[in-house]
Amino acid sequence: MSTRNRKRPLLAVVLAFLYPGLGHVYLREWLRALVWFFLNVTSFTLLMPPDAVPETFGWSELVAAAENVTPGAALALAAITVFSMADAYWMAKQQNTETEVQEGTTCPNCGRDVDPDLEFCHWCTERLDPESEETADDPGAGA
Repeated sequence: MSTRNRKRPLLAVVLAFLYPGLGHVYLREWLRALVWFFLNVTSFTLLMPPDAVPETFGWSELVAAAENVTPGAALALAAITVFSMADAYWMAKQQNTETEVQEGTTCPNCGRDVDPDLEFCHWCTERLDPESEETADDPGAGA
């Protein structure tokens, strides 16, 4: 099977951990990525108290802001991140399974993977259409 179209589930999970939806961008699942981005931003906007958002971004301000986050808000944002990671992993595995099914055609002459939509092997130019080979070998089959 070609590794060109395979996605790395672990990379999708790491990206989803960094920010929910990034793993789905890697997988080119655009609608799901937008849903995860929107869910994370909306949850952050609705759940964070105003004193938990720092005016400036420095280490001391971020530590002080983290102390003001309620446990419920932290749990909700953590759950969104975990579910995004799980969904990215599942989507990567599903895409890899679909890729294996689509790329299951091999050339009978050279044994390399070929595109199932082609009628010939792009490696050795051998004809792949088994029906036309049978009719060419048996002249009585067409009559």
